[in-house]
Amino acid sequence: MPVQKGRDLLLKLDIDGTFTTVAGLRASRIALNARTVDITTRESAGRWRELLAGAGIRSASLTGSGLFTDAAADAAIRALFFDTEIARWQAILPDFGILEGSFQITALEFSGDHDGAMTYDLTLASAGELAFTAD
Repeated sequence: MPVQKGRDLLLKLDIDGTFTTVAGLRASRIALNARTVDITTRESAGRWRELLAGAGIRSASLTGSGLFTDAAADAAIRALFFDTEIARWQAILPDFGILEGSFQITALEFSGDHDGAMTYDLTLASAGELAFTAD
């Protein structure tokens, strides 16, 4: 697989049934987690831990920083944060695929230098089943 450009990673928000690009991510991290269910007993072979297959809780978080595409995108994201709403999002990972599902904004920070553009830091936490579509 060739090296991908980080600038091509996009964050899209479902606005009225259409996914609209709201942010280009300059730096980002996607974490997929699967919590396990330990079913170890005294009779477990060699006293090794045993896990229950297909059980547990799966979650995802997306953390990124970058620039909003326009004032409308900035306003939409701020409204979601202050209203603590859950919305449908897509993370476009170039040459890899699309991660799509419901997320809640759990952190939102703004910063800027006096001679540069205002940037944001954003953290999304999954709030339901996610779908992954490979490129």
